Amino acid sequence: MNRAKTKTVNRIGAALEKDGPLLSIYFTAGYPDLEDTLPVLRHLQASGVDMVEIGLPFSDPLADGPTIQQSSTAALKNGMHTALLFEQLKEVRQEIHLPLILMGYFNPVLQYGVEAFCQKCSEVGIDGLILPDLPLEIYQREYGIIMERYGLRMIFLITPQTSEQRIRKIDGASNAFIYMVSSASTTGAREGFGPEQQAYFERIASMNLNNPQIVGFGISNATTFRQATKHAKGAIIGSAFIKHLSEYGPRGIPAFVETIRS
Repeated sequence: MNRAKTKTVNRIGAALEKDGPLLSIYFTAGYPDLEDTLPVLRHLQASGVDMVEIGLPFSDPLADGPTIQQSSTAALKNGMHTALLFEQLKEVRQEIHLPLILMGYFNPVLQYGVEAFCQKCSEVGIDGLILPDLPLEIYQREYGIIMERYGLRMIFLITPQTSEQRIRKIDGASNAFIYMVSSASTTGAREGFGPEQQAYFERIASMNLNNPQIVGFGISNATTFRQATKHAKGAIIGSAFIKHLSEYGPRGIPAFVETIRS
């Protein structure tokens, strides 16, 4: 069943209403160093990105490519865990005004306690969640009412293999944006999108969905960012950003963002 959409506009909604293509950046909390979470956020905001996905590291990140897997493993070795991330973010809204989305796997949320997790997200100012391994039906049946209670927007994924019927069902249940996976593979950088991916982008755009789409997986440079946002509202960069972060640290963020926007 479809839940009624929340009418209030949160930070995600406000970002989606801006003109021009939206740039969202994914990074893993506690990477490269345990205390880098806030410095990364500060530099991303100062660099003019539109939205940030904070990755909650997990020991078995099946949907992630090798770069994000390595960052997740390193963050766990650094000592990052759910409670520590919330501690790091407890005063984040005093200086960070960007939409913040937590992205991870459902197991750590279950271990923390779903309601306790959502309440903590609300307390620190998280706007939404991306949990790729939480099926829509289970979300709607068991957890949607909890997440809505704490003002969290749930973002669902579609892929080139997702049927039109399924896409419209996800669209009807969404109240933020649809995460449009560019291909059926794991995350990772690409030099460019081929005709098959571009036809997929055009096909989804022609469906005139209620929720805007943001493309993820494979965006690594200005070319792929332009290709991804030709028919979608925005694009998410993860692996390419983490590679840059690994080499240059948080202070190298402005240069990275500038190359994408160029």
